[in-house]
Amino acid sequence: MNELVNWSKSRKPLAMALIALTLGVGIVLGTIISGHVGASRATFEGGAKALSIPDPVIMSNAFSGIVNKVEPAVVNISTVQTVQSPHQRSYIMPTPAPTPRGRGQKPPDANKQQPDQDPFQDYFDRFFDGSPDSVPADRSERSLGSGIIVDSKGFILTNNHVVDQATKIKVQLNGSSQRYDARVVGVDPDTDLAVIKIDYPHELPVAKLGNSDGVQVGDWVLAIGSPFGLNATVTAGIISAKDRSGIGEEQRQFQRFLQTDAAINPGNSGGPLVDMAGQVIGINTAILTGSRSTGNEGVGFALPSNIAINIYNQIVQNGHVTRASIGVRFQEEISTNPIVLHRLGAEYGVVIQMVVPGGPADKAGLRVQDVLTKVNGKPVHNSAELVDPIIQTPVGNKVRISYIRDKQEHEVTIAVEDMSKIFPDTARNNGDDEGSAPTVPAAAQYGMHVEELTSDIAKKLSITAKGGVVVQRDPEPASFGEDLNLRRGDVIVEINEQTINNLADFKRVISSLKPGQEVVFKVLKGNGSNPQFTALLGGVVPASNQ
Repeated sequence: MNELVNWSKSRKPLAMALIALTLGVGIVLGTIISGHVGASRATFEGGAKALSIPDPVIMSNAFSGIVNKVEPAVVNISTVQTVQSPHQRSYIMPTPAPTPRGRGQKPPDANKQQPDQDPFQDYFDRFFDGSPDSVPADRSERSLGSGIIVDSKGFILTNNHVVDQATKIKVQLNGSSQRYDARVVGVDPDTDLAVIKIDYPHELPVAKLGNSDGVQVGDWVLAIGSPFGLNATVTAGIISAKDRSGIGEEQRQFQRFLQTDAAINPGNSGGPLVDMAGQVIGINTAILTGSRSTGNEGVGFALPSNIAINIYNQIVQNGHVTRASIGVRFQEEISTNPIVLHRLGAEYGVVIQMVVPGGPADKAGLRVQDVLTKVNGKPVHNSAELVDPIIQTPVGNKVRISYIRDKQEHEVTIAVEDMSKIFPDTARNNGDDEGSAPTVPAAAQYGMHVEELTSDIAKKLSITAKGGVVVQRDPEPASFGEDLNLRRGDVIVEINEQTINNLADFKRVISSLKPGQEVVFKVLKGNGSNPQFTALLGGVVPASNQ
């Protein structure tokens, strides 16, 4: 009996081991069978397997963070306007066409509003410079643009051309379908900026304006707006260049643009250009495009935020913009010519072409052909470095001007005055009225067609010179005359400081010029409405008489 009990005890561990082994084998077989069944169920006809959704991958969120911060303060602006000519109000600046056809033309009646026309097509046509002959003289149209809320009480910064001549202005907030009536607080056509305001029962989100002086070429930027009416559109690019001026047909003296390749299209006007700190460093204003293009080609322009801040503050405080002036005129491409500066004894500076009689500069003794080299001790290499510190000076305050006359440096202190009082007539006149130049043909010299100045012609051009020769028409293309920036109606009175009284003097001096020689023309410019001003045009004589 004891032996049986002992045998049972000795077999118990073995039995338990067998039971454990059996359970293990069962678990493994169950797993294999289950997996096989699952795989069979995930396999479809033809052996295809079901796709699975992976876990989300968090990529760089720098752009999205900026958009979330700024976009709520970007609005869509629509207007009803009465315009006289879409050509006069276009804010697209076409580049020269590669063919003799010149600028592309819209099909006939492209600007006429049709009953079922897309709500922003009319603005699209106006933005892209439709033919002025295809529309009535006056008509109503709806346009679209963008704006930036800069004050929680409803003050919005946008472009003047977005709201110009508007009889109704509607603002649509981001994420809302409701449109609110807006009124114009003030505008500044010289910079193409405007401030409008809406009444809203609550505080609105605002965008922070940054310091555009810190922007560098190559910096990443985002453009936000409503291109073609597509609200809350974001594009990315870089700053391509700074201090761009002389853009487009309506070149404005006080516009200094940031250039960007971030896509800017019709409807982006007035929207923000934003840096990687989420600050608005520019107001999108214009684009350049080819003659056949109807959209972005990577060349857009934004007005720097520092200019916008100054204009905005003046508008909301005074209702208008006041600029200071010393009462001189010049054209940068002419007044900063290195050959002219060298001849006048200056390394750099801006040459005065006209001094307003009785103005601050005239009272201080400045004269035509003086080279302005410094303002308040800071060097002047271009028009912006001359104009900006002067216009930012409060009216009545003084500026120190350094200048060179007869190759000697001088300094004078001038009290600035209100520009609108110094230049009351700012109307543009290209001097192209018939009769502003003689009709008698003359032989071309270096592409220049000139004739003697008569008293009748001088009167029509508002020129006081007793003698000289007048340019009959614009110089021949690619000629020396074109290189000099001569224009129809210019009166040449000196060449290399030799007086030109008549056509014989002109031919004598011209024939004495040698290839490679530096030459400076003294030219009087006038157009019958503005006072004459003096330009010194410099160049190097070419090898051939063309």
